[in-house]
Amino acid sequence: MRFMIMHKVTDQMEKGLPPEPAVMEGIGKLMEDGLKQKVFLGGEGLKPTSQRLRIAYGRGKRTMVRGPFEDGGELPAGFALMRVRSEEEAIAWCDRFASAMGHDVELFLGPVVEPWDLGMGAKPAGAPLRFLAMHEADARSENDGPPDPALLAKVGALIEEMTSAGVLEAAGGLASTKQGARLQWKGGKRTVIDGPFAESKELVAGYAIFELPSKADAIAWAIRFGETVRVDEVDVRLMQQP
Repeated sequence: MRFMIMHKVTDQMEKGLPPEPAVMEGIGKLMEDGLKQKVFLGGEGLKPTSQRLRIAYGRGKRTMVRGPFEDGGELPAGFALMRVRSEEEAIAWCDRFASAMGHDVELFLGPVVEPWDLGMGAKPAGAPLRFLAMHEADARSENDGPPDPALLAKVGALIEEMTSAGVLEAAGGLASTKQGARLQWKGGKRTVIDGPFAESKELVAGYAIFELPSKADAIAWAIRFGETVRVDEVDVRLMQQP
């Protein structure tokens, strides 16, 4: 089973401050352990919400709002990690995705934190930009119903085109929140809430993908993940099987 573990934004992250050395060391150790156990598949951090866009498609129109966002209202149903030359190109691929979906859809688009953003080496000349797009859950995605074959064909064709163009690094859909869990830290106490759960006030600040035997294993890694990055909230979401 494949799980996406997402940690939420903190005030320090919103200010664009680099993680403390102890946090960086902890993240490195977590990734190292995950790779040794052959369960860690990848992950990224996102830049502050001041550098993100909320893009809504409805009634044939596109509306874009640029952050910062104080109230995210975000409940992802899927994601795409893109390598592009500009933000405009990333938006154009979002347009294509919305067209393939064939119904109203809302996305969050944000740039990914790169090693040189954290002072780990110089930025390579001509380095592409990477953006994460996450589309929002709706009644369709929360029902866990069988996907529409025509919709699958359209999205599949777009994924193939993006992959051939060297744009798509990773993509995936998420099962409903009924199959997930939310972890919260407050007042020195940790709470685990089984799904379904509602959208969160906090936006996603980063994620990690794990291949694990069970939801209980995913929650165990999420606890370690949340305590390593020192956040107040982490979501565990089962990914849809290919």
